[in-house]
Amino acid sequence: MTATARPPGGTPPADGHEDEKTSKDEKDGLAMTDRGRPAGRDTEWYDLPAFAAAAGIALDAVPYSGRVLLESLLRDGEPEQAATLGKRLAAGEPPEMEMPFRPARVLVQDYTGIPLLVDLAALRDRVSRPGRVAPALPVDVVVDHSVQTDWAGRPDALALNEALEWKRNQERYAFLKWAESAFDGLRVIPPGHGIVHQVNLERLATVVAQGPGGLLRPDTVIGTDSHTTMVNGIGVLGWGVGGLEAETLMLGLAQPIRVPRIVGVRLTGAIRPGVSPTDVALTLTRRLREENVRGLMLEFTGPGVAALTAADRCTVANMAPEYGAMSAFFPVDEETLRYLRQTGRAESDVRLVSEYCRAQGLFADPSSEPRFGRVIDVDLSAVETSLAGPSRPDQRISLAELPDSLRASTSRPPRTAQGLSDGDIVIASITSCTSTSNPKAMLAAGLLARRAVELGLTVPAHVRTSLSPGSRAVTRYLRDAGLLPYLEQLGFHVTGYGCMTCNGGSGPLADGIGATVEREGLTVCAVLSGNRNFEARVHAQVRAGYLASPALVVALALQGHVRADLETEPLGTDGDGAPVYLRDLWPDSADISALEREHVTPEVFAAEAADPARTDPADNWAALPAPDSDVFPWDETSTYIRPPAYASPATDPRPLTGARALLALGDDVSTDHISPVGTVPPGSAAGRYLRERGVRDFNSYGSRRGNHEVMARGTFSNPRLVNGLLGDGDGGGDTLHLPSGERLPVYEAAQRYAATGTPLVVLAGRSYGMGSSRDWAAKGPWLLGVRAVLAESFERIHRSNLCAMGILPLLLPEGTSWRSLGLTGREEFDLAVDLVRETTVVEVRADAVTFDARADVHSAGEWAVLRAGGTMPYLIDRIERELTSAREEAR
Repeated sequence: MTATARPPGGTPPADGHEDEKTSKDEKDGLAMTDRGRPAGRDTEWYDLPAFAAAAGIALDAVPYSGRVLLESLLRDGEPEQAATLGKRLAAGEPPEMEMPFRPARVLVQDYTGIPLLVDLAALRDRVSRPGRVAPALPVDVVVDHSVQTDWAGRPDALALNEALEWKRNQERYAFLKWAESAFDGLRVIPPGHGIVHQVNLERLATVVAQGPGGLLRPDTVIGTDSHTTMVNGIGVLGWGVGGLEAETLMLGLAQPIRVPRIVGVRLTGAIRPGVSPTDVALTLTRRLREENVRGLMLEFTGPGVAALTAADRCTVANMAPEYGAMSAFFPVDEETLRYLRQTGRAESDVRLVSEYCRAQGLFADPSSEPRFGRVIDVDLSAVETSLAGPSRPDQRISLAELPDSLRASTSRPPRTAQGLSDGDIVIASITSCTSTSNPKAMLAAGLLARRAVELGLTVPAHVRTSLSPGSRAVTRYLRDAGLLPYLEQLGFHVTGYGCMTCNGGSGPLADGIGATVEREGLTVCAVLSGNRNFEARVHAQVRAGYLASPALVVALALQGHVRADLETEPLGTDGDGAPVYLRDLWPDSADISALEREHVTPEVFAAEAADPARTDPADNWAALPAPDSDVFPWDETSTYIRPPAYASPATDPRPLTGARALLALGDDVSTDHISPVGTVPPGSAAGRYLRERGVRDFNSYGSRRGNHEVMARGTFSNPRLVNGLLGDGDGGGDTLHLPSGERLPVYEAAQRYAATGTPLVVLAGRSYGMGSSRDWAAKGPWLLGVRAVLAESFERIHRSNLCAMGILPLLLPEGTSWRSLGLTGREEFDLAVDLVRETTVVEVRADAVTFDARADVHSAGEWAVLRAGGTMPYLIDRIERELTSAREEAR
């Protein structure tokens, strides 16, 4: 394929198709005439170096991720804006500007994708021309979140879990199949193929994308999952957003982004033998959290980058949400090309990536580092074997610090009951795309398991073990290397190809364990090779969670508890009674590399290369019945798929006067605390709702995200949520109804407030909305009547989600908290909000306390959505205005 560069600064139409036109900005030498593809040429692109030269931009000084943004602006017909941004970035200055961003594609998983598609189906009901509601760019839906670890530690676990998955989710999957046929440009990758971000790496990402008319561009992606950043590791710029933002992108609107500062993370040194990619990621997570990179774009640079494989880089990039960054970019280089070949990409495609990126200045030049306004230096040789826990991914600890970490998290003396003790590990899971996408990490786990079996070590009965690879290729190379049987002997049988334990789908604890934990109030632990360990995320009965490399997960499973120092205390004894230490089992780096060269080959990925959606002969997808209609036939009795109540809110929002605080929360409230996760408890409001409708298998909250009735009842019901209205350490899904002073479940209190027309606010501390991107953490509060959140700071995606739902995010005065302002949460609140004038400063009166809050709204587009009452009514109004205008022009 021959690739031909365009002159600088071209302007294609907004829909991405080419025609003969001239740029709207014909000045300063930045414009060009777009006359389609030259005769006899296969492809073309916008010539970034030529544009930079014409605009006086030192392109070599611009960070590589910034160059991708410049190319996007050129394609969007904004050469002047591109010139301004390029000059600022080349000088290392803060961008301080807003820009439209249109990715090459959108990527979603089923937990976020089904609510998104339910919204689009509802939009089709509400507009006069349903066909107008359709994706304007390619969309992939990877079904990976619904499978749960109901069965584990047995050879038939995979078959049993997949059978249960299909039985529980047939209605949801039929809806997805309807969507695939109803919406052009939408592809569903059915269950059983892997985790969305690993499928993206191994199969979907092209690094260079080809658009309409053969126009080449960088492959960029927006995903409805916070860990979309994982693909940054192979030079594909992308980040996570809420489903509501993705809806606007799918309908052809650009995402308005306020370009953040691009910070360089300069890596030096090399990883020491025995140190895993997970150790690097956990070390960086702690360091970068301390550096406060919240909402920033990071780019990795320096000589240490060459010491990381592409898979290592992806492990680091995966955890960008954990250190708070918008993205964590590694530029394209020779290692990227090697990874593309290793995972079975066609050589012609790899050559195209090389040719395009080199010509566009997007191929990393190790001899010339870009200019960053801020650089964070990290020495890879200083990284040591690590864990993170017991309740946040940035709590990086050494092996020696493990026992004290648990003791520091509880104020009472250790307890033992019925053979189970505080600190016992009850879940040990090799799970998550974070690590199962990395062959070195997985082969290390297999080698450690082989050595443990050879020495006669076993896993205690109270530990529930599982292996959930991110793709079928992992199982293939572990089996080919002869390591899978050893993992299975220790109970690490494959349980499914999905997020599973990492996303809270961990299934029941071993027989009798859950009852003992509940009765005695024990603090038991989970250890997993995932990316999040918020309290009760992995399992409602497991308070402490530790993140670790797959090999360390196996080692800790053998030990069975976290009360010992793995550096000095044995994991067990061999057949002769001699102690066996971690160092006796730890695999040699040379052995890992040899196995990877021999067994991680293009052939193991080839089975899914042609079409990842249709390669499994046991797939039930083809036989699944689904509606055949442009408009979805809603079933009013369904407990899975319901038309959303927030699609058409009142056009005249109630004023924020006489408001009450629904909850008063502290720091680090995650979306797990806000939006329900895991199984639906039978005694909960959501459980009662389902029982009243004859449901016996409640499934998970995630699987019910297409039903707003279930999700509203589960919002703020997390048993670990602490609500300051009830006092320190209290909450558990309850709140104080005011002015009655009654303690009620949050949902019941919200219903009482709704009956009296009382608007609601939420008070919060720092980092409100950290964790997963789920837009239900904004949708649920909106359904409860919340119209504003006053917090010390917001996490990036959740802030956007609040705006998208018409909930105003307000920042408390800098350096204050709601407590330091003298608030108790029992006041009546009057907020002087003017959405029409887009007032950034909002006066808040709360009884005797008055202060100014700042609206954390980042763009004119967000103000427009807030005025409309949310994304859905905004889109309905916009589509109808477009259709009316088209009809008038036709006359």
